[in-house]
Parts: sequence; C-alpha cells; structure tokens
Amino acid sequence: MTFRKWPALIALPLALALPGCISLGGEPPESLLTLSPETRAPVGAGAAAGPNRPVVAVMPIEAAAKLDVLRVPVAVSDTELAYLQEAFWVEKPARLFRGLLGEAIRARGNALVMDSDETVALATMTLRGNLIDMGYVAQDSAVVVRFDAIRIAGDGDTTTRRFEARETGVPAEGRAVGAAINRAANTVAGEVATWVAGS
Repeated sequence: MTFRKWPALIALPLALALPGCISLGGEPPESLLTLSPETRAPVGAGAAAGPNRPVVAVMPIEAAAKLDVLRVPVAVSDTELAYLQEAFWVEKPARLFRGLLGEAIRARGNALVMDSDETVALATMTLRGNLIDMGYVAQDSAVVVRFDAIRIAGDGDTTTRRFEARETGVPAEGRAVGAAINRAANTVAGEVATWVAGS
C-alpha cells in the first residue's frame, strides 16, 4: 500500500513545477501605448453642480470590432486590415478614449464630469458615441482618429456630430504611431469638449 502512494506523491511536485517551464504566449512587449491628456484639470481643482455648471456623464464608448483589441489596426487597403507589429495598448482604445474625453471636458472647468463606471449622479447632459477609427493608414503613412459623438441633453434633445483628426508623414513604427495617435486623439477630444460646452 505504501509503495503505490509514491507515484502520486512524486507527480504532485512535477505538476507544480511544469507551469514554470511552459510558455503559453509570446514574449511580453517592451512597452505599452496609452493616451495622455495634453491639458489636465489643475491638481486640487473641484467642481460642484449648479445652474452654470452642468453634470456631464461620459458614458462607455462603443468601438468598431477592429478596435476591440489591444492592437493598433493598419488599413493596408480599402478592403484589407492588419495590425502594427510590436504595438500594444495598455487598455482597449475605447476605454482609453473615454478617459481622454472626460479629462478634456473637465479641464475646461465649466462642468462636473462623471466618467467612471460607478457614475451615479443625475446627469444634465450625457455624452456617448462610437469610436470608428484610431489607427494607421499604410497608403498615406498617416494616423486617423474618427469619432461619432452623441450628445443628449437633460430634456432628451439629442444631437450627433462626427469628429476627425489626421496626421500624415508618420513612419510605421510603434512609438511614432502611438505618439501621433495621441496627438490626434487629443485634438478630437478637445473639439468634442468645445462642442459639449457650446450646447
């Protein structure tokens, strides 16, 4: 009886050791891309809702299927899509862009912005939309950020508008593309913030 238990006792340490020897994926990337606001609200700045300060709820952003990944899409042609090598987002683009939108509106200082998943305040305005493009166009050596925004007022009045920013002359290299996308995304977010403030 004692002899038969040895194989099980030996197999357990071997099973525990195996995960350290098995690789289930490729090498981790050297760095990850993110979106960084060019304009931020001052540290310690707060806001309270009031007659001249609406509560803007920035809702989760929808995204095209090609953006529902941690990769940077590359439009090879009108009908072909690839992904840029060695370029990975730290989070999915729609979530990164939502945070950028919230900070762009907050930095203007004329609204109380709610842009987290735990938003509970009664919004006087809701911003949602669809991120159509946030990637690289190979034929033009360009990055493009395209966003269809939906602005819903407290009384239900709904307005839509498409925003787009493009930067050309960008080499097909991860860091260069990431930096150019960040600039284009900030341009779009700033234009959306101006649009929201002018409602």
